[in-house]
Amino acid sequence: MKLNILGCYSATPRVNTNSTSQVLEIKNHLFLIDCGEGTQVLLRKHKIKFNRIKHIFISHLHGDHFFGLVGLISTFRLLGREADLHIHAPKGLKEVIVLQMKLSESWTNYNLYFHELTATTSQLIFEDDKVEVHTIPLDHRIYTNGFLFKEKPGERKLDMNAVLNANIDVAYYRKLKQGFDVPNNNGQLIQNTTVTLPPESPKSYAFCSDTAYTEAILPIINNATTLYHESTFLEQHSKLANPTKHSTAKQAAIIAKLANVQQLILGHYSTRYHDLNQFKIEAETIFENVHLAKDGKVFQF
Repeated sequence: MKLNILGCYSATPRVNTNSTSQVLEIKNHLFLIDCGEGTQVLLRKHKIKFNRIKHIFISHLHGDHFFGLVGLISTFRLLGREADLHIHAPKGLKEVIVLQMKLSESWTNYNLYFHELTATTSQLIFEDDKVEVHTIPLDHRIYTNGFLFKEKPGERKLDMNAVLNANIDVAYYRKLKQGFDVPNNNGQLIQNTTVTLPPESPKSYAFCSDTAYTEAILPIINNATTLYHESTFLEQHSKLANPTKHSTAKQAAIIAKLANVQQLILGHYSTRYHDLNQFKIEAETIFENVHLAKDGKVFQF
């Protein structure tokens, strides 16, 4: 699992800072998470292949999280995209995008599917044989979701020395990986656990976009491999967090600790701060394994 941070600041983009957008690489998927202004330029800058993005997840309809979307959709069209594109977003975004395309007479030459989100409880919104994506209802000024990306358990691994010693025909290797007991060449039933090893533990990534501090998300993100949690403010400006429905670095760390996640990534910083290391210092008073998002930074899980 690999996370590309394209932009990680709040409010308006600046020369050296970009608003929220990320690309998560998980089990051969490239998922785009939020699409702030200039996302298409950042995709080019970081050499991320446009056509591999089949699903886009938009957390909410504040501009710094989706204003780059219509430009990206248009660029896909100009580049001759043929693959379907699925957009998972709050109800209302389809209306915005369709109106823009209608007035500019810029209809796509590929299939564009909108999956409108309205539920206030966690929902499974994407699933295939390797990955699940669930919404994380958040507490912001408008309807907002985070997203939990979860790997499904993989196949068991063959212990080749044990397999060969058990005299199992190669035709049964696939069944062994799937967890079945199989007969060997002598007709003896071989217990799966004696000749295979457990798969790697599935990884998960919880993306928590703009939100006030809320413990309601804990059951959804519990034991996540990595949590990205907004930290717009430092604790010295906590009085600004409640009315704007944002979080401090300390609050993000408390959520990480209560959820028992393995690591915390902070982001969505207010541009009032010049020393981002203060966010890390503040969070580490509560939770040990803290990282700072940075435009262009790549995390490997």
